[in-house]
Amino acid sequence: MRRSLLLLAVSLAALAVAWSGRGGGATPAGDRVGRVTRVVDGDTVVVALADRVERVRYIGIDTPESVKPDTPVQCFAHRAAAANARLVAHERVRLVPDVEARDRFGRLLAYVYRVRDGVLVNAALVRDGFARTLTVPPNVRFAGRFRDLAAQARRAGRGLWSACGPE
Repeated sequence: MRRSLLLLAVSLAALAVAWSGRGGGATPAGDRVGRVTRVVDGDTVVVALADRVERVRYIGIDTPESVKPDTPVQCFAHRAAAANARLVAHERVRLVPDVEARDRFGRLLAYVYRVRDGVLVNAALVRDGFARTLTVPPNVRFAGRFRDLAAQARRAGRGLWSACGPE
């Protein structure tokens, strides 16, 4: 009986540590929580985590380019970056991974949730017409949702869908 209680206590303590967000800001599902220190553009931010600073690329979306070397600023790029800044600048965010953790440039890939209200930033940018979908398997968890939001934004002529013409 005592051994069972001891095992239960140890298990509960281990669970409490895992759920507390210790270990560099990790949460049980591999999520990480940090604060946005810089908005790079419409789909990339810099986030200060407990143990490091990471450049984070949003999974499942693509916004017009404004900072890509040797590429002219694309239609709606500055507006997309400004919309992203309004959503996350200096905010605490939860970074949720999918299958692949990083892109070919070494950026952390994530679905980005604003901590204060749970808004999925990737989805908000698509819904409001600041981003198109970009599905790169195997990171496809919200591909259908993003596709539906983009179709609605396009039909309604929101954001880049009315300002930039056809793809």
